[in-house]
Amino acid sequence: MKLRLGVVGVGTAWDSRHSPALRALSDRFEVCAVCDSVQHRAEYVSRQFDAVVHDGFRVLTNRSDIDAVLLLSADFYGDTPIHAACDAGKAVYCAAAIDLQDEEASALRQRVKESGIAFMAEFPCRLSPATLRLKELLATKLGTPRLLFCNRRRVSVDKSDNYDYSQRDLVELIDWCRYIVESEPTSLTATAHQSANGQDHDYFSLSLDFSAQGEIGTGPLAVIGCGDYVPKSLEESLSYRRPADLKIVCERGIAFVNLPNTIAWFDEAGQHQETLDHERPVGELMLIHFHRAVESLVLKSSSLEDAHRAILIANQSKLSYQQGTRVIC
Repeated sequence: MKLRLGVVGVGTAWDSRHSPALRALSDRFEVCAVCDSVQHRAEYVSRQFDAVVHDGFRVLTNRSDIDAVLLLSADFYGDTPIHAACDAGKAVYCAAAIDLQDEEASALRQRVKESGIAFMAEFPCRLSPATLRLKELLATKLGTPRLLFCNRRRVSVDKSDNYDYSQRDLVELIDWCRYIVESEPTSLTATAHQSANGQDHDYFSLSLDFSAQGEIGTGPLAVIGCGDYVPKSLEESLSYRRPADLKIVCERGIAFVNLPNTIAWFDEAGQHQETLDHERPVGELMLIHFHRAVESLVLKSSSLEDAHRAILIANQSKLSYQQGTRVIC
């Protein structure tokens, strides 16, 4: 079955991830329509895939020849394209950074569940070959995770472009840690650093405690750091002594994960390094997963609960920073 797609918001990962994946999977997907708040971006996609350009997402989602919506950038739309897709009975692949309050996230989850559509949130960390290999090693060689250190840093961005890198990164990394530990955090603490303009933040740090209730510090601990403090003029510094995307200390060893394909791990036998270049690119893996979800008669919203939970935890982390206290999850 070939899914006919409508693209809403082109997104920053279009050229690096989504366009190559859609071309590679042309036997499963066909881009029929596109809309974006910036006209030339929509026309760019239209030329690539011979798709029709629309001024608004509601017209796009209501087209009879569209089976699913790829929401790749929230831009000025927020979560309204998802509600529109629910109204039209169209599946949704969501790669956008949508900043929702708890009640908004809960309402959206309920709306998606009631509509019965297939919904998938894009969590590339989960399906990266290095993560899948790490899960195998945890089960066979390394044992139970004890400490996780996640790092993500970007070049400074103009916050006026309505793309909240910190929200997208934070939600994704929270989900990644939950997926690896296979448990829910019971408490958290967060801190942030104010940027030079004094109006937003250029670094956010979050500690997730996966201990049992009332036993702080006895279980796995995940430390997440997200920053966009590197000025554009110093972009070259990002690659200098770059920290691993994830360092994980386990019961019987330590592993370093660099997404998407590299993992180095150490146990009593010494050092081991694997590069998983033979695997499919992450963009393709995620779209294949989405295609299966749409075709499934049972599992329609495979990542809806995970996305909802990660958004709630991200909101709690902001509360922790604002109040300067530990928050019980």
